[in-house]
Amino acid sequence: MTATAYPLTWPNQFPRSQTREKGSFKTTLTGALKNVETSLRMFAKDSDTELENLVISSNVTLGTQRPEDPGVAVWFTWSGMGVCIAVDRYASVESNLQAIHHILEARRVELRHGTLALVRATFTGFKALPAPKGSNWWEVLKVPRNARREDVRSAYRRLASAAHPDKEGGSHERMAELNAAQEAALKECLP
Repeated sequence: MTATAYPLTWPNQFPRSQTREKGSFKTTLTGALKNVETSLRMFAKDSDTELENLVISSNVTLGTQRPEDPGVAVWFTWSGMGVCIAVDRYASVESNLQAIHHILEARRVELRHGTLALVRATFTGFKALPAPKGSNWWEVLKVPRNARREDVRSAYRRLASAAHPDKEGGSHERMAELNAAQEAALKECLP
């Protein structure tokens, strides 16, 4: 599965923020998006390596620029390495985008004053973060999108009993995927 622009595709290995700061960035959503796109383009130019499979993933959609979940994840392949820079520290999408812009600019500074090897080593922290297997929680849990919490919990218990790492054929990765799907579902589902 590949990352999607909408809804937000968050890497399983990155914990979500429990509290969000207002942030002191003074930028609009359009301005922050432009900053990220410029930083990505300039990083590719500075490193003399094309960025492939670029996806800027968020819950922003036509008519919804202030989603309840303001997280942003930028997914791309650089020099054969799958990279994801995910930020949900701030209460607005534009602040999280602007933070990603600054993270990318820091990599550009490393390129100017260090070496390509240094940047590769830095990106190792962002490396190999696979997107969740199902693009949406309802696909992972195999329930309808309009499922109630009771249905979500029931589906989770059924699937978790087979996916648990102590069971034959189970794995930590599958359990992490199910846990993330249930968490997302319970935030969205009706009681």
